[in-house]
Amino acid sequence: MSAVVAEAPADEETGVRGSSNGALLALAWFEARRLLTRAPVVVAFVAYLAWIVWRTPGSWDGYPALQDADRNTQTMPMLVGLAVLVCADFAVLRSGRHGTEHHFGVLVLPRGHRTAAHALSVVPAALLTAVCVGGQFTWEALKPGAVGHGSPAELAVGPLVVLVFGMFGVLLARVVRSALAGPLVVVLLLYTFVFGASGDGADGMSWLAPVVVQSGADALPSELLGRPAAWHALYLAGVALCLALLAVLLVGGRSIAVRTGVVLGLVVAVTGGVLQAREAAPSPELTAARERAVSDPGLSCAERGRSTYCAFPEWTPRVGTWAGVVDRVQALAGGSAHERRLHVRQRVVATYGLVNDAAMAPQTEAGQVTAGTAWGGNRVPEFSSAVAAVLVAGSEKAGSEVCDGRMVTLMWLSLSWQDDPLDALRRVRVDDSVRGSAIVLSPTEPLSMTAGQTDVVRRLLENPPAGVGERVKAHWSELTAPGVTTARAAGLLGVAGPEKADSCEE
Repeated sequence: MSAVVAEAPADEETGVRGSSNGALLALAWFEARRLLTRAPVVVAFVAYLAWIVWRTPGSWDGYPALQDADRNTQTMPMLVGLAVLVCADFAVLRSGRHGTEHHFGVLVLPRGHRTAAHALSVVPAALLTAVCVGGQFTWEALKPGAVGHGSPAELAVGPLVVLVFGMFGVLLARVVRSALAGPLVVVLLLYTFVFGASGDGADGMSWLAPVVVQSGADALPSELLGRPAAWHALYLAGVALCLALLAVLLVGGRSIAVRTGVVLGLVVAVTGGVLQAREAAPSPELTAARERAVSDPGLSCAERGRSTYCAFPEWTPRVGTWAGVVDRVQALAGGSAHERRLHVRQRVVATYGLVNDAAMAPQTEAGQVTAGTAWGGNRVPEFSSAVAAVLVAGSEKAGSEVCDGRMVTLMWLSLSWQDDPLDALRRVRVDDSVRGSAIVLSPTEPLSMTAGQTDVVRRLLENPPAGVGERVKAHWSELTAPGVTTARAAGLLGVAGPEKADSCEE
């Protein structure tokens, strides 16, 4: 026994022999199975899968932009990472808790190699996370309404976060020999994440966080994102490697390979960290591209029926969907509006990148309609209201200023053709109501409805009188004349007038 103990330090210095390699991998596989079956890790993965199954079917109303969907895979793996951190920490401390540490002195594997085995045991948890990330993103990408392109670097963040947290748990156990250290670190990290210190990408320092969440009102074209995702993934990989080998180094694993690996991991982490911080601020070229996307974007245009549709290249598959809405709304209009040529133009607010909630100004040119980058759900009645406003008032700017009885015709055009018109009315209003005055959302400036106009529109949608479509076309000129009262519009359409006098001041 003394001969084995005497040779162990030499094994640390010269590297792992063939028999030690097999023992190390066997121990790593054993610890990996134990790690994946620990209650916190099982609960975390079950919660992660439940979240994917619950959220993904209805995310983005079935119309995801994949350059946003890839970032959406990054937050939930942090829950798995925290569970892996605690369980990896406990696994390394197991021999100390059970009083068996002194027995390991007679084994082939010294402490450095046992620590390496614990580090390797984290890898299967990261790979399983990668499977979950891939499944979630693939689900989004296979939706018929999906557009855009995902980033492999963004998708790698979730598994790398689990790897970093797991390696930190192994290192923590070698530095602090207390079972309370892991849970306390998790509480500290949760406190940090909850209060927003996980970073929003506004400055270079925020990219030192595991996950950097950036979101705005709508999706942007991929080339305008400006996220240093590849450098961030490199930074996380370097941190994980450095933490794992540093844990081995601290317990006596001072072979050339280990020391070289620590230096390499540190170099990779620093390189990724510095370059991601440098690219966090938009370059002059990116700033110019964002400004062009607002003022003079290079859109792909196509003719559909009487109208022209222009979209960013990634959104061209959505042109047919927009055209279907325009055709339905225009088919209900009368007079010259029934045959009017419209120009639907996609617009974005990209000046400040993803962290931007500014509204788009309405267009003043006649026949111009704005389409955003989001679709599905509430976005459909919002877009149809914008189309109806242009048909009724002539332009988006004029439509946003309508406050008389024309609003009745406008909202009927927008909503009457939809599957559930009354529900569409509720969803397009800020207060989700069908009574009283309210703000009506649109891709640009919102519209407004008085309580009286709401009464009339609700009656038209809830119990439409026979022939209301013919009445709209027959009385189109009067229904769209500036100054027409809500009561007059109701009479022309065959429903009772408002319960209270029409008032634009509401």
